[in-house]
Amino acid sequence: MSGGNFAAWSRDRLALARRGAEECGDVWQLEPGVYVAAAAGPCEAVLRRAQDFPKAPSPLFPPLKRSSGAPTSEERAHAHTARMRGLRAQAVAARIGEIAPRTARFADQWPTDQDVEILPPVRHTLAEIGVHYLFSEDAPTLLPYAWQLFLAREVLVRPSRWVWPRWIPTPARRFRTRQQVAFTDALRPIVRRRRSSGRFGDDMLGQMLQPSPHYGLLPEEAVLDTLPGITVATFETPSRAAGWILLHLARHPQAADRVAAEAASLPADPAATTSAHLGGLRYTQALVSEVLRLYPPSWLLTRRAPRQTQLADYTIDAGSTVLVCPYTAHRDAREYSEPDQFRPERWLDDAGSPAKPGVFLSFGTGPHGCEGAALAMAMLTLLTAQTARCHYLSEPPGPEPSYRVTTLEGLATVGLRLRATVRG
Repeated sequence: MSGGNFAAWSRDRLALARRGAEECGDVWQLEPGVYVAAAAGPCEAVLRRAQDFPKAPSPLFPPLKRSSGAPTSEERAHAHTARMRGLRAQAVAARIGEIAPRTARFADQWPTDQDVEILPPVRHTLAEIGVHYLFSEDAPTLLPYAWQLFLAREVLVRPSRWVWPRWIPTPARRFRTRQQVAFTDALRPIVRRRRSSGRFGDDMLGQMLQPSPHYGLLPEEAVLDTLPGITVATFETPSRAAGWILLHLARHPQAADRVAAEAASLPADPAATTSAHLGGLRYTQALVSEVLRLYPPSWLLTRRAPRQTQLADYTIDAGSTVLVCPYTAHRDAREYSEPDQFRPERWLDDAGSPAKPGVFLSFGTGPHGCEGAALAMAMLTLLTAQTARCHYLSEPPGPEPSYRVTTLEGLATVGLRLRATVRG
């Protein structure tokens, strides 16, 4: 798609995507060579058919140029396997006691009885959790560099009148490269120290440093190249989601009361929180899932077809772009009853146990589903529970909402202001 056409479409793209889904069908052609998968079935099909619609490497933090060349496909597979050892649900469950204290501190330190722009402290809390999860005792050293990577990302995704080829070293890309080099230079001695001592650690970095029975030892450069993107991802996307969740706690006080009642079962010492306590927060998890359904942080995903293939009634030519829209897929009435309504109960069966009512793509699906889904759900669930346990939330009065919705690179509540009152 040309940059100008995409910019014009993006101004009202949520409304247009919804209208296109209603008027044009499950899949529709936006312009020659560009298709939109809007309904749940085609969206899920595109994401699962990774050979027909592969995910392109992220342009935000590409591997740094080195004499050794770009990572091989085997090294990329090895790095993915190594990351998943540290990010799979069992690994996250084992470290809930490290995540919970920071979410409790966030709730305890929220200034009460005043309107607060809440996304900055949310992002700070989730950054501390995410970077600690990845690097444990080395997190304080790396956190400042992680913040600079986040700032570089924000500069890169900022709307622009011009779409430059990726090989042009724009000021934003040069800034990104400087921050990526700084992060890598800070991480390299940590990697070497852990490897030389044999004390890899039980964090995600430690999992990446352990030899694999199949691949052997992951090369140092492959370790370093894979971590800038995942470091920023541990807190950038969950922060967007947290804004919508806290807004819904303010707008739906009965749901917030139910979350607070459930959170009363959490231990007085947050460090004693276990995966069993997290599993007991069934309604809270349902509320988080429902908000993610209505406002998926990554509301539009891009895939490119390397060869001719079929999607619904269209023949997709090689080189075509397919835009997958979880936002409209989650509002497909064939998947969800009253799809525009906020109903956390739809995620629970009659006995209050977890249920899956329909296609859910907030973390993607298929071979390229979000690696950090379990970590994100744990962070968001505990942040939601601890906040509702401590506070009633409300929006500032006025004719306009105290935020603006942005859609570029994700669905966010920019400038969101909320007021917290101590829950009696």
